[in-house]
Amino acid sequence: MSEQMTYNDKVVRQFSIMTIVWGIVGMLVGVLIASQLAWPAMNFDTAWLSFGRLRPLHTNAVIFAFGGSALFACSYYVVQRTCHTALFAPKLASFTFWGWQAVILSAVITLPLGFTSSKEYAELEWPIDILIAIVWISYAIVFFGTIAQRKIKSIYVANWFFGAFIITIAMLHIVNSAALPVSFLKSYSAYAGVQDAMIQWWYGHNAVGFFLTAGFLGMMYYFLPKQAERPVYSYRLSVVHFWALCFTYIWAGPHHLHYTALPDWTQSLGMVLSLILLAPSWGGMINGMMTLSGAWDKLRTDPILKFLVVSVSFYGMSTFEGPMMAIKSDRSHVVL
Repeated sequence: MSEQMTYNDKVVRQFSIMTIVWGIVGMLVGVLIASQLAWPAMNFDTAWLSFGRLRPLHTNAVIFAFGGSALFACSYYVVQRTCHTALFAPKLASFTFWGWQAVILSAVITLPLGFTSSKEYAELEWPIDILIAIVWISYAIVFFGTIAQRKIKSIYVANWFFGAFIITIAMLHIVNSAALPVSFLKSYSAYAGVQDAMIQWWYGHNAVGFFLTAGFLGMMYYFLPKQAERPVYSYRLSVVHFWALCFTYIWAGPHHLHYTALPDWTQSLGMVLSLILLAPSWGGMINGMMTLSGAWDKLRTDPILKFLVVSVSFYGMSTFEGPMMAIKSDRSHVVL
């Protein structure tokens, strides 16, 4: 049976196209608000074009619209090929595409109009948060349903990363978005004071840690060996990388709240776990780089591998910078 008949790639193509569209939109909004910092008149004296309203639109568009569409596309592509089976519940998979686009369009409308919960990376109001939860749970059903019906015994490491990203983002979003609605587009957080700040940055940091790290590492573990035509350098290291990353990353949020009302022990715990995070992060980076052993000559002619190598290199650099900036005593003057 041909690959086209075996796999459901329609939803993969849809998400791939929207990855490009939302990437262009999100980065154009970023250029506009960056220009406003130099030339404030570029808000055109219009409230809905002001920096304060467009900045959350830019971050949501780049992280969740652009990055999210890429993650949906790649996870659906990879899980089918590593499980040797078509997507579970194809109609539900289609719903995740249209539902996610509805979430993004809702953000495009509400954020410039000033409807916001004011939480970093979680600005969308409660009706949209409910839609996000429904779409995300549907995504989990499709992904894990596909793994459950796999034709081979083992679960490839890329799917472990995708799975952790899906489960953790569901938990983070649902807990952080708990709110008391007072009208259709206005609500107040279910938490207050420093507890609200702690939960917000537990969410905010791990939106980076799992949405922008674990999911994209799933891509690395599939596409880099595939493009290099080499096996993963160390499968054992990839498993250690996975469990160490999952255990460590989730605790690092308090480093966003140094010198605040958060208890000192909590700030210190976030700092220490952030420093420990350097080890699994570099373990993954080394695993990716060493996978290219014996295939470095391909870099001369393969532009895809060039992009992959650059991305893994920057992953290594950024995961060095992050732990260093989390050191409490260095927070105000670290220069890298």
